[in-house]
Amino acid sequence: MKVVLRSDVSDVGKKGDVVDVADGFARNYLVPEGLAFKASAGAKTQADAMRRSRDIRDAADRSAAEDVARQLVPQVITVTARAGGEGRLFGSITAADVVEAVQAQTGVELDRRKVHLEDPIRELGTHRVNVKLHSEVEFPVTVEVSSE
Repeated sequence: MKVVLRSDVSDVGKKGDVVDVADGFARNYLVPEGLAFKASAGAKTQADAMRRSRDIRDAADRSAAEDVARQLVPQVITVTARAGGEGRLFGSITAADVVEAVQAQTGVELDRRKVHLEDPIRELGTHRVNVKLHSEVEFPVTVEVSSE
């Protein structure tokens, strides 16, 4: 069954895409949840309009993400924490701590879900933290962890 997506659906498509999905998937999930509607001749023009608005919004979001990246990449964000004699922290530095430090030191607000730490930081020193603000914009932020 051909449907027009009303919003992004992972592993299916993005808003405004006309996709061919299984009848049961469309009838039992996509349509009742309001994620899609059945494609018809008039719906295809509506889908084109949805794609155009998505592309414009996506370009604006990407531009804003690139501006934030240009601002944060050259900076070193300093975080202080209690540490033992061997450089091990008593606690850990999490993505929320990194976001709070970035906000305090640069004035840039980040979503903690966009900050990707494989494991919390548990040692003093310089660490690289990846931030993914857009599907095409991912950049490292340098975090310097020092003892209180």
